[in-house]
Amino acid sequence: MTNSIERTVDLRAPIDRVWRALTDHREFGQWFRVAIEQPFVVGQPATGHITHEGYEHVRWNVRIVAMEEPRRFAFTWHPYAIDPAVDYSQEEPTLVEFQLEPVGAGTRLIVTESGFDHIPAHRRDEAIRMNSGGWTAQVENIRAHVDAGVDG
Repeated sequence: MTNSIERTVDLRAPIDRVWRALTDHREFGQWFRVAIEQPFVVGQPATGHITHEGYEHVRWNVRIVAMEEPRRFAFTWHPYAIDPAVDYSQEEPTLVEFQLEPVGAGTRLIVTESGFDHIPAHRRDEAIRMNSGGWTAQVENIRAHVDAGVDG
């Protein structure tokens, strides 16, 4: 049983640029495809709605748990919580962590989502499958977003 998903991507952008793309709620929303209603604050929720085609009905609800500039940004959420008729609030959330490391003039971004062993068994495999594909897409989204202005 897999308890976590990890994706690593090397970005041409410097670490401060990647940090801003992760922690500025408007910029995060651009590449993550979510309209976020408030700035990220440790200990506080951040909410909005997904703007990705086919998922516009999904509310985006996270709780910011770490903003350790410029190395670690983390939040908790309920993975693949897309059914508006289901109350996911009683489930234990997973932890999503973005870790940044300088690599030459660029940045290595490591995205880890852990805690799937706490997701109810009847939806665990689907949550892992969907979020595995989702994180593969999202690291490419942030690469395109932050590398766009970098001369190569």
